Amino acid sequence: MGAAFCGAITGTGSALPRRVLTNADLERMVDTSDEWITSRTGIRERHVAEESETLSQFALEAGQGALRAAGVDARDLDLVICATVTPDRPIPATACTIQHQIGAARAAAFDMAAGCSGFIYALAVADQFVRLGTYRQVLVIGAELLSKYVDWKDRATCIIFADGAGAALVSRRPGSGGIRSFSLHSDGSLADFIYVPAGGTLMPTSEATVRERLHFIRMKGNETFKIAVRSLEEVSRQVLEASGLTPADVTWMIPHQANRRIIDAVGSRLGIPAERVYINIDRVGNTSAASIPIALDEAVGRGLVKHGDRLLFAAFGAGLTWAAALVEW
Repeated sequence: MGAAFCGAITGTGSALPRRVLTNADLERMVDTSDEWITSRTGIRERHVAEESETLSQFALEAGQGALRAAGVDARDLDLVICATVTPDRPIPATACTIQHQIGAARAAAFDMAAGCSGFIYALAVADQFVRLGTYRQVLVIGAELLSKYVDWKDRATCIIFADGAGAALVSRRPGSGGIRSFSLHSDGSLADFIYVPAGGTLMPTSEATVRERLHFIRMKGNETFKIAVRSLEEVSRQVLEASGLTPADVTWMIPHQANRRIIDAVGSRLGIPAERVYINIDRVGNTSAASIPIALDEAVGRGLVKHGDRLLFAAFGAGLTWAAALVEW
């Protein structure tokens, strides 16, 4: 038998807009308060792109950071995957823009849309290519400019969503570590829990759709909360069981930063101590597909993640989709 290979994360990077929008700023924009936002979401501030800034520029910066960290030249990339629901344009894929700008001349590129679970979905796809030996170096980027899709008159959504990008380089390595297991799920019957009504072929853009504010994110918050906690616990246990591990074996849980109460509830149900759950939602907000790779890059940059650590990623988002992955560093 030949040597076993795995998909290992060999470098991370992230990028956030310079502009910071605090809860105090939002108090002047919509009927809300710092206390209301913090108690319900755990968010105190979030980064928001300027009108002239694009998704690809933050994705590019994050991707370049991951390549530098791994010591890999962009010319050696085989594939670029961008997980996003807020691309630069409907056509072409933003991943192609990134592929060109980063200098990955021989790499294939495509976008993936799986909502807040997008990074884990893309990580799973990258792992398959690498394990099979089809590719050796895959750049996975989770990036969102959700502020472009937020109705700043809707206090239920404008306080939550934010902008940013995170990236991870997945490399083919000998051994059985790396991305040890993943579990992906979806339920399209609940698509209207988090969605944008217009702008696609179902309801093309028109004067009426713009006038009726149908191009902004709509969300059923309470219903989503209840399903998210249960689904995140279940999918986390699935990947742990598949890896032959228990919650006690997890060094760091790095969840999607959707809501502090959701994160706390899932950690409590799994029995993972709060000090082993990485949280940055208070400073970054909900950046959807970008949130896990941004948090991962922060944790790595702070020296919290060490060789042999076991990392649990878990996310829940539009689709509805939910996913988890167990990664050995």
